[in-house]
Amino acid sequence: MPTTEYDLIVIGAGAVGENVADRAVQGGLTTLIVEAELVGGECSYWACMPSKALLRSGMVYRAAKKVGGASEAITKPLDVAATFARRTSIIHDWDDQGQVEWLEGAHIDLARGHGVITGVREVTVGDTVYTARHAVCVSTGSVALLPDIPGLKESQPWTSRDATSATAAPASLAIIGGGVVAVEMATAYASFGTAVTIVARSGLLAGQEPFAGEMVADALRELGATLHLSASPTKVSKDDGAFVIELDNGSSVAADELLVATGRVPRSMDLGFENIGLKSGDWLDVDDTMKVKGFDWLYATGDINHRALLTHQGKYQARAAGDVIVARALGKRVHDNPWGTHVATADHEVVPQVTFSDPEVAAVGLTSAAATKAGYETRVVDYDLSWVAGASIQADNYVGRARMVVDEKRKVILGVTFVGQDVSELLQAATIAIVGEVPLDRLWHAVPAYPTLNEIWLRLLETYGRPA
Repeated sequence: MPTTEYDLIVIGAGAVGENVADRAVQGGLTTLIVEAELVGGECSYWACMPSKALLRSGMVYRAAKKVGGASEAITKPLDVAATFARRTSIIHDWDDQGQVEWLEGAHIDLARGHGVITGVREVTVGDTVYTARHAVCVSTGSVALLPDIPGLKESQPWTSRDATSATAAPASLAIIGGGVVAVEMATAYASFGTAVTIVARSGLLAGQEPFAGEMVADALRELGATLHLSASPTKVSKDDGAFVIELDNGSSVAADELLVATGRVPRSMDLGFENIGLKSGDWLDVDDTMKVKGFDWLYATGDINHRALLTHQGKYQARAAGDVIVARALGKRVHDNPWGTHVATADHEVVPQVTFSDPEVAAVGLTSAAATKAGYETRVVDYDLSWVAGASIQADNYVGRARMVVDEKRKVILGVTFVGQDVSELLQAATIAIVGEVPLDRLWHAVPAYPTLNEIWLRLLETYGRPA
């Protein structure tokens, strides 16, 4: 008879769920993971990996054109078909066999199908009822939000999944939204020669430092995109197969395809929440150990808990959750103090994120506005990245900017934002500085190699001023 009782059951076999299960198994627990689609989840097949694959070719192409010697050698346009083919290769043509083999090697059992919580520590998949001795963890992620715009749903627009899994570039693409997905897909498709139009009333990358969205907007315009940053759609319709988006300023936009990138909603429908006193369709509210509040056996990691909707943060939560489930199951000590083994403290004020636009935006910690709102006494230090010697090596006309937000009382960094080519590789150093609360006077001894972009750290410190 097949096993139906496990120490832990994880619903959702994306990157987050896989990490919860892996940590639990390494800790000695038997674990079942349940997946209704592809093992590896959204990030592997419809989000992080395919989107960055679609972006990379155009970014490399433009980077080469900014370097004398390489620029003269480029005599052909970007090969769009080859770019799509590379994307498909990177995600293994939507085949999850390799991920399934990884589960087997990690000794994690797999149940394919839609998991429903049918009782306390009980998950039903099809006709089979599984029970958990210790815990159930929900790691089902989120799905694209379709706002309530007349005619939008009926017009059948693209969501992020459609944009990353397309096999050809449309002649024209309209995008509703100004967040990371909107900016990245606008960058990718503009690279392919698609006529891109963005409609985003709040501008681009709202919530990040204002200059980041402004610099990305300028770059998108240089790529040929049209931006409507002070208008909202009021109606969507189809006319002879093309989308028509009417705006509240009286104008309209027509495009062959329409991408809606206005946010995410929890993938918590039809999971049986009502069977345990929760509301279907809600985000799950958790403590810092990822335990759902009001339960001693239910956990939630990744997007579903709405703390930080990023794959790397979800995996960070998953490691904490898997380890604390083991600790509680085996009666070991739980380290739930801030920055302890079993908590996701970084979710609150030290979240790193890269927007793979061109230029890239890499940020971690608090923006200047967020730091002020949180009550910190701050000083903001800005520096033009193009003045760093390493930037002149990267490109003949490098465009970039850096900002450091300092807690003036403790003399530590609260947040850093970089905008420019290849700045994503600067982000981990900033993250370590903030998590470690490294004093500014100690950072002077972290000498950046010359000539690299990392010299920005020295320039930011010099601009701030060395303590006497």
